[in-house]
Amino acid sequence: MTRALPSFASSGTWLNYRMAVLLWFCLVALPCCSWAQDAEGGDDNPSITSSLGMPLSAPLNPTHQYTGFGLGVSTGVGYNIDRHNAFVGEFMWNWLFASDAALQPIKIALQSPEVNGNGNVFAFTANYRLELRGRTGGIYFIGGPGWIYRTASLSKPIPAGTPIPCNPIYLWWGYNCSGGAVVTNLTEVHSNAGALGFNGGIGFTVRTGEAPYRAYVESRYYFAPTGSVSTKLLTVTVGIRY
Repeated sequence: MTRALPSFASSGTWLNYRMAVLLWFCLVALPCCSWAQDAEGGDDNPSITSSLGMPLSAPLNPTHQYTGFGLGVSTGVGYNIDRHNAFVGEFMWNWLFASDAALQPIKIALQSPEVNGNGNVFAFTANYRLELRGRTGGIYFIGGPGWIYRTASLSKPIPAGTPIPCNPIYLWWGYNCSGGAVVTNLTEVHSNAGALGFNGGIGFTVRTGEAPYRAYVESRYYFAPTGSVSTKLLTVTVGIRY
């Protein structure tokens, strides 16, 4: 069960947000700091590959009707067949902020602006990576199938018995409809849906310090037919890998 987050203006949530932003900047700064290291030595063709990154996500239609941007973390580990080919298992989590359009009908039904919502996307993927790289820079293409799981939750339920015409936004949050009206019998409002999907993208690497460490910037597309609303995300990730 996903707990609803408190108001973004609250100190706890604001602190979490600042910590996430700080972590993202650390991932950006880490490769820059390592330029001063000796670039010689090390194994530039290891048998094991691993990565840690911070993805920023932009939801695409229809997901963008319910959520705004997202922020999270991604990590992966795999096997390098050779310098150009690898199989990589990855986990990606993104915390999605609710859009104003998704919250407005809830605020009207509650007759109060004091309601918040959030969502999460978890992706477990098995990928093939084709990489072309030189001593300093490189480019790679990556993609594969995986299980994508999405949640959404509200901080406040609509009082039972409130007459509300059915709208897809209520289904997103976890309500059901009957006879064209929303069934407002929930004490905790949340939804979840998972499905097999796929992802694919392109990335660029730059050597940072001793081999095989490289900084990377990557764009990835995720899709899964999750429940009544398909999950579609475009992510941009900055991180470190070898």
